[in-house]
Amino acid sequence: MSNNNLNKKEVSKGGSSERFILRFHAVAVLIFIGVIGFFVYANTVADNAKYPFKLGLDLAGGSHLVYEADVSKIDPAEVADLMNVLRDVIERRVNIFGVSEPIVQVERSSFVSENTVERLVVELPGVTDVSQAVEEIGKTPLLEFKLIDEEVLAASQQIDALNAENASSGALLGEVQIDGEELGDPFVDTGLTGRYLASAALEFAGGSGGQLSNEPIVSIVFNAEGGDLFETITREHTGENLAIFLDGEMISSPRINEAISGGRAIISGGFGPEEARALAQNLNFGALPVPITLASTQTVGASLGEEVLNKGIKAGMVGFALVLAFMMFWYRLPGFVAGISLIGYVAIMLALFKFIPVTLTAAGLAGLVLSLGMAVDANVLVFERMKEEYRSGKGSHEAARVGFKRAWSAIRDGNITSLLSAIILFWFGTSMVKGFALVFGLGVVVSMISALLVTRTLLLALPEAKLSKGSLLSKLYNSGIKTK
Repeated sequence: MSNNNLNKKEVSKGGSSERFILRFHAVAVLIFIGVIGFFVYANTVADNAKYPFKLGLDLAGGSHLVYEADVSKIDPAEVADLMNVLRDVIERRVNIFGVSEPIVQVERSSFVSENTVERLVVELPGVTDVSQAVEEIGKTPLLEFKLIDEEVLAASQQIDALNAENASSGALLGEVQIDGEELGDPFVDTGLTGRYLASAALEFAGGSGGQLSNEPIVSIVFNAEGGDLFETITREHTGENLAIFLDGEMISSPRINEAISGGRAIISGGFGPEEARALAQNLNFGALPVPITLASTQTVGASLGEEVLNKGIKAGMVGFALVLAFMMFWYRLPGFVAGISLIGYVAIMLALFKFIPVTLTAAGLAGLVLSLGMAVDANVLVFERMKEEYRSGKGSHEAARVGFKRAWSAIRDGNITSLLSAIILFWFGTSMVKGFALVFGLGVVVSMISALLVTRTLLLALPEAKLSKGSLLSKLYNSGIKTK
């Protein structure tokens, strides 16, 4: 008899200890949700918040610029790499003059057409007057080094002179011909461009090498690959002239006297000190690897962006309220727990938007609203399984444990397929689709965590209940409409 009493006391003590741990975990979860919620609130209402929301072009207003790159003279195998270099250069240029959260990305007009157009899309959120930004991007220099075919150049200059003399009579000559062959541009591409540039600096000449004393010049240094190419060009073309072009205009054409190693060169062209300093600065900010032209501009007003943002927030709040109302109506007490979990889900998502940070667009808001409904998908699966176990006679805690265990495979498979869809959309989509895919993918991960950790912890911390007539707690657990 005494042994039986001892065993009962041990079981009771063990059960009390387990309940204390479960309730401690539940309190910790609630405190965590409260802290995250306060963090989001404090960094939203504060004027100079350390972690503000980053709004995209369509929500904050701003400008959308589209540039087209001329890759007609580029080896098709190198186009992708050069466009990535171009993107990095333009992004660096835009960041220099203080545009907030710029988005610079490469897009192609077609994946199947032979006449594809390489485009660079620049989005400047919060900037509605883009004239300065366009001007700064347009100032980014295209630096090229070309060999001069002296014979073709001389013949071309002679024909240009004759054409100038005969312009009044209209008797103009045709293309340059030597020995009956029609020749083209006297300037021969070497492949050495600003893409290989490592640095540029303003210097003053010492009066040697045919330069004036204290003449402002720009000293440039190539990277390792560019230095090797420069040395090869000067070795193989010693005695020839190497023209230096900046934005399509020849600024100097020094003679190659010997092979030049070390990857250093001098740009001189009668610059003034300020002009040479600006050139060095622009080259350091990024010389374009390929020429670009501004194809289109579009401005989204701040008032229109604010309207879209307000409508998105309103849609989110309505969706959130409807989901909460349905869960509490259909699943009663477990639905209330799911509501707390959903609040935690929203708080965590908003905190991630601030920490990562995620640039929120209209498509991203749509993804968030959609994910609100999907966030309770795992809870629905668990609660349906739990309801079956509860009605079969198990206690609420045991029903919850079995419900989570039996629903896990369906939750796992459903979330993995949704996550794969988000990854594919992000990988292949445009900027608008990527915004949706990123928010949706984050929502899938966070919703699974909130369902498995938050909801489970809170359910197991509630008082134990079993199915019985007349018990209020039993009715609160017996969710849904019982059908015969």
